[in-house]
Amino acid sequence: MPLSTPAEAPTRASSSATANPDSAAKTGLAGSDFTYSLPDFVCFAHLHWDFVWQRPQHLLSRFGQHGRVFYVEEPFIHHDQKASEFAHMEEKDRNGLKVLVVHLPAGLTEDESDALQAKILTQYFAENSINQYVFWYYTPMALSKSRHFTPLLTVYDCMDELAAFKFAPAKLRELEQELFKKADLVYTGGQSLYEAKSLQHSDAHSFPSSIDKDHFGQARTALPEPKDQAGIAHPRVGFFGVVDERLDIELLGQLAEAHPEWQFVIIGPVVKIDAATLPRFKNIHYLGGKEYKELPTYLCGWDVATLLFADNESTKFISPTKTPEYLAAGKPVVSTPIRDVVRPYGDLNLVQIAATADEFGKAIAKALVQKDDQDWQKRTDDYLATISWDLTWQRMVELMQDKLKHKQ
Repeated sequence: MPLSTPAEAPTRASSSATANPDSAAKTGLAGSDFTYSLPDFVCFAHLHWDFVWQRPQHLLSRFGQHGRVFYVEEPFIHHDQKASEFAHMEEKDRNGLKVLVVHLPAGLTEDESDALQAKILTQYFAENSINQYVFWYYTPMALSKSRHFTPLLTVYDCMDELAAFKFAPAKLRELEQELFKKADLVYTGGQSLYEAKSLQHSDAHSFPSSIDKDHFGQARTALPEPKDQAGIAHPRVGFFGVVDERLDIELLGQLAEAHPEWQFVIIGPVVKIDAATLPRFKNIHYLGGKEYKELPTYLCGWDVATLLFADNESTKFISPTKTPEYLAAGKPVVSTPIRDVVRPYGDLNLVQIAATADEFGKAIAKALVQKDDQDWQKRTDDYLATISWDLTWQRMVELMQDKLKHKQ
């Protein structure tokens, strides 16, 4: 079943820190109305749908407005179960998308786990008449349970250099090479990733982090103050995102100690690192994970937003979605020198770049008055007008349509 473009009709697209399964919104697509007839979409992901609302949720929600989407998560292991007969598929509905989780007993070898997942998936496909489909991969590790299928099209949406992350599986790089051979298209989550992956695949395309301007633009209006932030004094310097090995906790601690007059608000779940290692100062406030729909209410009360990323292997290729989200909220931004923030945001003087604690402190001081800079705000808004998740999604679909047309 090809990706086709029928006559123009209204389209419905979803735009979406932590997941917000009720965040579907009606928006125009790239200034025009388009609709697509799609084969079934089967996405294999390393991220739980209900964890943090980010690139997969933005894109797959849009695909879900035009056809069936099945989002296959990594298996759930029951350590209190031993019988292999316990294995089964759990199906959860998320605004029309089906989130699939295979439940497995403990004690299986890796090969046994892969074989059992493949069997359960095959049975699920048959029971649900999934006959013509696109495979959309976020993790090469899923090949072990899916390589026996025959999709119409295979897309690898490489949003991160997963092999550089903490606790990455040893065979991830090997499986990624296999995925490159199978993939018809490779999309990358930023320019740095594109420069690396385009050397390994002949049909790679850069799709940097995009933005739902209307959602984050709410922060430019007067919004009610969240209770857990209301008592925090100003100036407030904020960060939201997953708190893991990518966060420069040493820099955060140095800034908090050197500037007790500033209040640092950190929003996001702590993952893969020991929370006890986080710096603890009276002016650092860890508020935990928040739903996507809540983020504008927190941003509204910040004076400066930050990208406090460390300089390590896990951040070498990242393209932070929060960069345009902060800017859409009207907040001045200070970032460490992440390549995909320097290009284009630093080069265009939309975001201040600082490498050391001293430089970062000076940049924050400058940013505290930048919100009143009308020229900066206009240049920022002019740039943001050129990007959106709708535009990203549309271009991805166009490439897929062209690829399928030439495969027939």
